[in-house]
Amino acid sequence: MTIFTTWAAFFTEYPAIWLGFALILGLLIGSFLNVVIHRLPLMMQAEWHRDCRELLSLSPESVDAEKPFNLITPRSACPHCQTPIKAWQNVPIVSWIVLRGKCARCGHGISIQYPLVELLSGTLTLVAAWQLGVTATTLAVWMLGWILIAAAIIDLKTTLLPDILTQPLLWLGLLLALFGVGTSLSLKDAVIGAMAGYLVLWSVYWLFKLATGRDGMGYGDFKLLAALGAWLGWQQLPLVLLLSAGVGAVIGIGMILFLKHDKRIPIPFGPYLASAGLLAYYLGTPIVNLYLGTHRF
Repeated sequence: MTIFTTWAAFFTEYPAIWLGFALILGLLIGSFLNVVIHRLPLMMQAEWHRDCRELLSLSPESVDAEKPFNLITPRSACPHCQTPIKAWQNVPIVSWIVLRGKCARCGHGISIQYPLVELLSGTLTLVAAWQLGVTATTLAVWMLGWILIAAAIIDLKTTLLPDILTQPLLWLGLLLALFGVGTSLSLKDAVIGAMAGYLVLWSVYWLFKLATGRDGMGYGDFKLLAALGAWLGWQQLPLVLLLSAGVGAVIGIGMILFLKHDKRIPIPFGPYLASAGLLAYYLGTPIVNLYLGTHRF
């Protein structure tokens, strides 16, 4: 008996421990996702700068020595005073409440994003564990939710959807369909879903660009919908597009009317796609059945 089956049997026998484990794991992963959300765009920017220096053939003497900066190094610190964060100050949600949303040393405010991301990650992880039980599907859905959280918040803050998040999500969906692990989707439906997801938004992008001369969305949106197509299949894509477009339209109009958002400044579409993808995963079949049940053809 493998370690996985041993732990699976234990968690199956004690469901309360399973749910508690899922919640704690989700909160801890949420804390790490905050690191990803903050550092990944900076890492991408640093890489672009290195590429530009190489293209411009700048001499090594003109380039300052770079300190290691990745998802692990350096330690997390207050963005204002650069004081390293101690372990007790990094407990998900609890530390933010105890510190009253402020740095323990300088008193500078800590964004509410941090506890909200941790809470969202913990909630999604708990829901998946509760709905799907101790299965390989649960592990897969955890990965889906965690990556979508990071991608959505990064897009919301920077209008970037990093390939390092969307492409692994796409390949993971196809890989799971190939081996039939964590999904009931056939490889054929997953591949068609990925192709259709990319081509639908790619076509919308070029139609809008030809009609207006402006970019309506970024290529990251194409890749994210392709990834969702690989996970959900082509059958769920119309629902994902309908949900994301509806929510996006309502929020966008609200921002323009009440927050005086400049219509020329694009609104990130990634968060709406990610939210719609999760809703379609959990509620897609009931929503479609409800629609078909109330609309007789």
